Amino acid sequence: MPTFSASDAPAKSAAGGVQSLERAFDLLERMADAGGEIGLSELSASSGLPLPTIHRLMRTLVASGYVRQQPNRRYALGPRLIRLGESASRLLGTWARPHLARLVEETGETANMALLDGDDVVYVAQVPSKHSMRMFTEVGRRVLPHTTGVGKALLAATPDDEVRALLARTGMPAVTEKTITTPEAFLAALADVRLLGYAVDDNEQEIGVRCLAVPVPDSPTAAAISISGPAGRVTEASTVKIVPVLQEVAAELSRALASPGPTA
Repeated sequence: MPTFSASDAPAKSAAGGVQSLERAFDLLERMADAGGEIGLSELSASSGLPLPTIHRLMRTLVASGYVRQQPNRRYALGPRLIRLGESASRLLGTWARPHLARLVEETGETANMALLDGDDVVYVAQVPSKHSMRMFTEVGRRVLPHTTGVGKALLAATPDDEVRALLARTGMPAVTEKTITTPEAFLAALADVRLLGYAVDDNEQEIGVRCLAVPVPDSPTAAAISISGPAGRVTEASTVKIVPVLQEVAAELSRALASPGPTA
């Protein structure tokens, strides 16, 4: 019968987890932060881990398909992560729904959650208003960031040069006569978001509809929540009452996403 010694067991981290797993996930996060591709020496410098350790972990990740080695010997995030990301994005909308339901209860308007996916804004969750006249945004719908309040909220923390590059790729077509169509005007709108703490879509995506949006702080991926309703209900006066609720719910959602959940 084979024997098992303590030295054969995976090293435990200070938090009680498996150290090699924690290190592997940390390396994947660092690769994502670097744009998806990085060299071993860069990983070693940023993580503080020795090159042999990193090489061993990366070899395992490559064998599993979560990382691939490029012809230039650098390492890139692998295709198997795509399925995980898509599934997690769908669950993100599920986790958000109770918080969006609270928004509907407290504001009376339709509540939405959106993510930045590439150069697009994609809606991942919605709870409709109980009013007979209400706004509907289909979950899965993609829109350009410059046309929406959630787009402004999602890009408010992005450096101006990166925003300009995104707008150059997407163009800035007008959806309504109120749509922002120049980079300068959009960057000014983002400055307002940073100053005020919330974004406004004032008839820019659809005439007669106003939207208020805030980013979800410390979200694992860029996320924003919003309420949308008829311009006659989402007025300047109601904005003063709605924005604090939006910000409070965004903070609650942030804490819920950061929570590891029940442990076994």
